[in-house]
Amino acid sequence: MSTATVTLSNHGRIEIPKHICDELHWESGHALILETTETGLLLRPQAAKKPRRLEDLRGFLKQDGPSLSTDDLCAPVDARADWAAAEQRCR
Repeated sequence: MSTATVTLSNHGRIEIPKHICDELHWESGHALILETTETGLLLRPQAAKKPRRLEDLRGFLKQDGPSLSTDDLCAPVDARADWAAAEQRCR
Protein backbone atom coordinates (compact mmCIF):
# COMPACT_ATOMS: atom_id res chain seq x y z
CA MET A 1 0.00 0.00 0.00
CA SER A 2 1.23 3.45 -0.87
CA THR A 3 0.54 6.93 0.42
CA ALA A 4 0.68 10.16 -1.55
CA THR A 5 -0.18 13.79 -0.92
CA VAL A 6 -2.27 15.49 -3.60
CA THR A 7 -3.51 19.05 -4.04
CA LEU A 8 -7.04 20.08 -4.96
CA SER A 9 -7.06 22.33 -8.07
CA ASN A 10 -9.16 25.47 -8.57
CA HIS A 11 -11.63 23.31 -10.49
CA GLY A 12 -12.00 20.74 -7.69
CA ARG A 13 -9.77 18.15 -9.37
CA ILE A 14 -7.01 15.98 -7.99
CA GLU A 15 -4.45 14.00 -9.92
CA ILE A 16 -3.77 10.50 -8.68
CA PRO A 17 -0.03 9.81 -8.88
CA LYS A 18 1.09 7.33 -11.52
CA HIS A 19 2.64 4.91 -9.02
CA ILE A 20 -0.71 4.64 -7.20
CA CYS A 21 -2.59 4.05 -10.47
CA ASP A 22 -0.04 1.42 -11.48
CA GLU A 23 -0.33 -0.30 -8.10
CA LEU A 24 -4.14 -0.43 -8.36
CA HIS A 25 -4.16 -1.21 -12.10
CA TRP A 26 -6.23 1.91 -12.83
CA GLU A 27 -6.03 3.41 -16.30
CA SER A 28 -7.31 6.63 -17.81
CA GLY A 29 -11.11 6.52 -18.07
CA HIS A 30 -11.46 3.96 -15.26
CA ALA A 31 -14.78 4.59 -13.43
CA LEU A 32 -14.31 5.37 -9.73
CA ILE A 33 -16.74 5.94 -6.87
CA LEU A 34 -16.02 8.76 -4.40
CA GLU A 35 -17.76 8.42 -1.02
CA THR A 36 -17.69 10.71 1.97
CA THR A 37 -17.13 8.95 5.31
CA GLU A 38 -16.96 10.09 8.93
CA THR A 39 -13.16 10.30 8.63
CA GLY A 40 -12.85 11.77 5.12
CA LEU A 41 -13.14 10.35 1.61
CA LEU A 42 -13.09 6.85 0.17
CA LEU A 43 -12.14 6.35 -3.48
CA ARG A 44 -12.78 2.91 -4.95
CA PRO A 45 -13.22 1.40 -8.40
CA GLN A 46 -16.71 0.95 -9.76
CA ALA A 47 -17.52 -2.71 -10.21
CA ALA A 48 -17.44 -3.73 -13.84
CA LYS A 49 -20.79 -4.83 -15.16
CA LYS A 50 -20.72 -8.36 -16.38
CA PRO A 51 -22.42 -8.80 -19.73
CA ARG A 52 -25.48 -10.97 -19.49
CA ARG A 53 -25.78 -14.12 -21.48
CA LEU A 54 -29.11 -15.43 -22.69
CA GLU A 55 -28.73 -18.45 -20.42
CA ASP A 56 -28.49 -16.12 -17.40
CA LEU A 57 -32.02 -14.85 -18.06
CA ARG A 58 -33.67 -18.26 -17.89
CA GLY A 59 -36.37 -18.13 -15.24
CA PHE A 60 -36.10 -14.33 -14.96
CA LEU A 61 -39.79 -13.83 -15.78
CA LYS A 62 -41.96 -15.98 -13.56
CA GLN A 63 -45.36 -17.19 -14.70
CA ASP A 64 -48.07 -18.66 -12.52
CA GLY A 65 -49.71 -21.61 -14.15
CA PRO A 66 -48.72 -24.03 -16.87
CA SER A 67 -46.00 -23.26 -19.38
CA LEU A 68 -47.03 -22.04 -22.83
CA SER A 69 -45.95 -23.86 -25.94
CA THR A 70 -43.86 -22.12 -28.57
CA ASP A 71 -46.85 -22.21 -30.94
CA ASP A 72 -49.03 -20.46 -28.36
CA LEU A 73 -46.36 -17.83 -27.74
CA CYS A 74 -46.00 -17.14 -31.46
CA ALA A 75 -49.74 -17.05 -32.19
CA PRO A 76 -51.16 -13.68 -33.30
CA VAL A 77 -52.75 -11.62 -30.53
CA ASP A 78 -56.24 -10.18 -30.90
CA ALA A 79 -56.10 -7.04 -28.76
CA ARG A 80 -59.64 -5.87 -29.57
CA ALA A 81 -61.25 -7.62 -26.60
CA ASP A 82 -58.65 -6.31 -24.16
CA TRP A 83 -58.83 -2.86 -25.74
CA ALA A 84 -62.57 -2.57 -25.12
CA ALA A 85 -62.13 -3.61 -21.47
CA ALA A 86 -59.30 -1.09 -21.02
CA GLU A 87 -61.44 1.70 -22.46
CA GLN A 88 -64.25 0.83 -20.01
CA ARG A 89 -61.80 1.05 -17.07
CA CYS A 90 -60.56 4.48 -18.19
CA ARG A 91 -64.01 6.07 -18.28
